[in-house]
Amino acid sequence: MTTTPRGGARRRPTPLDARKQPKQRRSAATVDAILEAAARILETRGPDGYTTNAIAERAGVSVGSLYQYFPNRDALTAALIDRESAPLLVVLEHAGAASSCEAALREVIRASVEHQMRRPVLARVLDFEEARLPLGERDQRVSERLHATLLHAFGLADAPRLPDVETAAHDVYAIVRGMVDAAGARGETDAAALEMRATHAVVGYLLRSACAA
Repeated sequence: MTTTPRGGARRRPTPLDARKQPKQRRSAATVDAILEAAARILETRGPDGYTTNAIAERAGVSVGSLYQYFPNRDALTAALIDRESAPLLVVLEHAGAASSCEAALREVIRASVEHQMRRPVLARVLDFEEARLPLGERDQRVSERLHATLLHAFGLADAPRLPDVETAAHDVYAIVRGMVDAAGARGETDAAALEMRATHAVVGYLLRSACAA
């Protein structure tokens, strides 16, 4: 299926695109079952056990049915990354409409931590897969939304007076993502403690930047 991104230019389908979009309720349920089966296998067996045969068996569908929707395993993984990123994008949309910098930053940090901690094993594996796969626009969507949300926050009345808001937005994103990813790699499960540490790191950075302005 050919899609039209922003700007009107049409792009060719890639190997990571789904073959068939589920329009009927039954088809959507099949796709949901396949995606959840893929998630469960990544959580319990890891990448070594992550085969289309195993996914189809766990989902209760034939391999042929799986291939109707996903041309290969990487396309299925890309769709799973999309599914797992969706709640984060919703929260970022809400944070982007916040009326105070503090509220927006807290939502960004909390959403980033929750994204990692909701299914920590799956999140760690998908982080690796996200770095491996040529996701292009998929990967940019979350990072661009995060950056836009931070720029919005730094333009609000209660925001610290920063010398360079663009750089600050990139730095805060790097701080939060770095801490969250590292905590995930260590197998941390205390979301509240991680959120507090990330908040302290961001506040410390912003205060020092504002003092240097």
